[in-house]
Order: sequence, then structure tokens, then C-alpha cells
Amino acid sequence: MVKTERQKMAAGEWYTCLDDELEALRVAARAAVHQHNSLPPEARGAIGPKLGQLIEAQGAIIEAPFHCAYGINIKLGHHVFLNAGCTILDCAEVIIGDQCQLGPNVQIYCAEHHKDPVKRCVDGLEIAHPVHIGQRVWIGGGAIILAGVTVGDGAVIGAGSVVTKDVEPGQLVAGNPARNLPPRHR
Repeated sequence: MVKTERQKMAAGEWYTCLDDELEALRVAARAAVHQHNSLPPEARGAIGPKLGQLIEAQGAIIEAPFHCAYGINIKLGHHVFLNAGCTILDCAEVIIGDQCQLGPNVQIYCAEHHKDPVKRCVDGLEIAHPVHIGQRVWIGGGAIILAGVTVGDGAVIGAGSVVTKDVEPGQLVAGNPARNLPPRHR
């Protein structure tokens, strides 16, 4: 059986993002994001209606503006707060656990593009890895979480950090690339 590009993407295999089915999903996400970002706060509520149909969210609040690639791969736990300007490129599963807080302009990227310029630019090849964020995690403003990273429960990621590796539960990391901070900074 030949896999669709969506099936390859979901399986963590190389896929082409230049695909009609994936483009239709991105168009639906753009419409949902536009509605969310355009509605007055009192009409939008915690999450705009169309965006709420894509994202699995349990009592989460998403401030505007917000951006996501598909929305269908995002799962937000109870009482998650995403501050203004958050971007989640959810080409793979993104799970954010209960009571997490993401500062303004936090970015989560699941896709990695092919290193070969022809495969990247002409063929549109990329591969996606999930991002899992545990419970009660605080991610400071402007932090970037890269593909395949897991952040353990209760961790803190400093503002502006670029997280390239897993973060252990309760760990405080900061910098580019993000590193464990010694106790005097905690």
C-alpha cells in the first residue's frame, strides 16, 4: 500500500509538504487562525470557534495573535495559557500538559527540512518530530522549542532560549543552545 503524504508526515517519515491534501489542511488552519486573531476578545473567548474545532484543548486560553500550521496535531491540557504571538508549527504531534504557561512569542517547530537544496526547495521534502511538554512547565517569552524535544514536568525555560535537546523534569535551562543553569541562578 502506498502511503499518502499525510500518512508519511504522521509516521515521522520524509514527506513532501507540496501536497494537495496537506495544503487543504493548512488552508483550513489559516482560516481558523484568522478568525481567532480577528474576533474581539469578548466574542473570541478562550479560543476562537474554528480554532477550537481543530485544536484539542481542555480549558486552555490562547491569546491573539496565534499561528499554527495545521492545528489538528495540537493537544493542550487543562489550564494551559499561550500568550500573544505564539507559533506552533504542528507537522507532528504537539502535546502541552496541564497548567503550562507559554510567554509571548514562544515558537514550537516540529518540521525539519531536507539538507539537500533540491530535495528541500524543489521537492518540498521535510520530516516532522513530535514535541512533548510536561505539566506545570513555564516557557519564557521568545523561546524556541525545536523538533523532537521533550520537556519534563515542572521545568522552566528562560526567555529567548533555543531548546535543541530534551529538558529533564524540574530543570531550569536558558541560553542558545539552552543549557542547565547552576543552582545560584535558580
